[in-house]
Amino acid sequence: MRLALLIIFLVFIVMQFIRPDKVEYIENSPYELKTDIKTMEVLKIACYDCHSNKVDYPWYSNIAPFSWVVINHTKEGVKALNFSNWEKYNYVQKEEKLKAIYRTVYSSMPLPSYAWVHKDAKLSKEQREAIRDWTGVRAK
Repeated sequence: MRLALLIIFLVFIVMQFIRPDKVEYIENSPYELKTDIKTMEVLKIACYDCHSNKVDYPWYSNIAPFSWVVINHTKEGVKALNFSNWEKYNYVQKEEKLKAIYRTVYSSMPLPSYAWVHKDAKLSKEQREAIRDWTGVRAK
């Protein structure tokens, strides 16, 4: 039993040296999304940690294997949609992103695992409708 615990402990220690690269934090991007204050407030609370270069990594994102999951989710989120680079998207890309936001705001975003840890990221029905209204005009 002691040997098994020692091996598990050693594996855990070795895992800490496997550090994936985090999304680079950028304070003020000239390409950032610009919209009304109310929408920006909701997006920053519920979306920006995975869909911008302004990631606020929690403490557990420094401990493997949690760090691997958090950093992977963040990288995939930024790859799918990056509000920090919004103005770099062309018109067609913006329309596609808006349609995706429109579809996913009710079905799968924010991820349940994220909302479970970040209670303020749980969107109310009114907040979801506000995001849909923001995108819906453009997403039709």
